[in-house]
Amino acid sequence: MINQIAEIIDGQHLLRIPLPERHEEQLVQEEDEEKKEEEKHILCAQCRAVITSPHERIEVQGAQEHTFFNPYGIIFQIGCFRQARGCGYQGSAISEFSWFPGYSWRIALCSACLTHLGWLYSAPEKESFYGLILDHLIQPE
Repeated sequence: MINQIAEIIDGQHLLRIPLPERHEEQLVQEEDEEKKEEEKHILCAQCRAVITSPHERIEVQGAQEHTFFNPYGIIFQIGCFRQARGCGYQGSAISEFSWFPGYSWRIALCSACLTHLGWLYSAPEKESFYGLILDHLIQPE
């Protein structure tokens, strides 16, 4: 929407030039675009930092999502992702009680708030991947 028109006299001609939209309307448009962009990402449920995106989903052992329990009986529903740029990891790689045979795991944390988001799995001569706890993420609808 054009709010004003500037009139400029050039010699004998009167030119009407549309002025840009008001500043507030531009801010609203930018916020809407940022929100749309944010909706395309998978976020940390704790701090809303961008963790990964839906196009990074992969299948491991025939499925993208898995349900497992750890040695303490805690049940986790995880999703597998090729990359999770919003994650860091902690500790040395551990091969004991790996949910994916042949892979070692390290704890994956949100790089922004350090919330435990899942695990980074790696194996010799295989692609590494992230197994992220779905309850700890906000996924686009």
